Amino acid sequence: MIIVLKQHSGQNEIDHVADLVKAKGLEPHIVKGAKQTIIGCIGDTSHVDSKLFEVNALVDRVIHVQEPYKLVNRAFHPDDTIVDVSGVKVGGGNMAYIAGPCSVESFEQVLSIAKDIKAAGANMLRGGAFKPRTSPYSFQGLGVDGLEILCAVKEEVGLPIVSELMSPDHLDIFNEKVDLIQIGARNMQNFDLLKQLGQVNRPILLKRGLNATYEEWMMSAEYIMASGNENVILCERGIRTFETYTRNTLDLQSIPVLHKLSHLPVVIDPSHAGGKWWLVDSMAKASIAAGADGLMVEVHNDPENALCDGAQSLKPDKYIHLLKDVQEIAKIVHRQ
Repeated sequence: MIIVLKQHSGQNEIDHVADLVKAKGLEPHIVKGAKQTIIGCIGDTSHVDSKLFEVNALVDRVIHVQEPYKLVNRAFHPDDTIVDVSGVKVGGGNMAYIAGPCSVESFEQVLSIAKDIKAAGANMLRGGAFKPRTSPYSFQGLGVDGLEILCAVKEEVGLPIVSELMSPDHLDIFNEKVDLIQIGARNMQNFDLLKQLGQVNRPILLKRGLNATYEEWMMSAEYIMASGNENVILCERGIRTFETYTRNTLDLQSIPVLHKLSHLPVVIDPSHAGGKWWLVDSMAKASIAAGADGLMVEVHNDPENALCDGAQSLKPDKYIHLLKDVQEIAKIVHRQ
């Protein structure tokens, strides 16, 4: 349920209606616009008669929301959310250009790549310290040592860092050191972890699960937001279909659909979607043309010898050319 207050309502009027919402056992979520304020009612509204609010002179109208996701819903938050990642704004026309190696292998490797992607125009550095791998015999990452390398490179180059959290055991160190905490596709419905992410003060990059519907994906974001952290960025990374030629199938339709249903920023990962480096260029450009709020691209200076996902990684020179073209497309679709 959403309560739309009359235009130019003052703080006293807003507080009064919010108190009425609390009196019905609901949690008010207040969003102030330029002219109007709306109050989202969080909780079980099935027992609440909306007419009790409609008759109030301060209320313009009451809207019933059928979808199970509330805080994620654009009806609750009509304006685009802009997430601040250590000074880099994402959403509302502000673009995230995240790039870096799939895995942190050494300080020299990450530093070299970070310098190249920053020169190209990237504004965040990604790198996997803990790696979720299908095979237990594959490289699992450097762990905490990998995080320390990312932090050292951040000090050297100045780019905020993005890295994937796999276990709540490392939540405290990620909250301390990582600027944007990535939750991978395999953990999208790890609800206990999602609840804990609601308690941290770092923004969250939430990847779509391999077989997740839009609603399931947004409900996972709802878990984080309902637990107290409203700084969530959604990341489409391809879904599993019957096609086996590519690693996954990139769902470009997710961009306009999610922008219609939700106010959260949507970033695309074309590297994991196709699994082939030569697909990244076209899928990245198509994503920006479709209205994405950014890209996360894997870049490696020696992909032939990469310890993880070299086949889908661009070399720095190719990333430079890609980002130049992407930024031109972003201007056309009114993205910065």
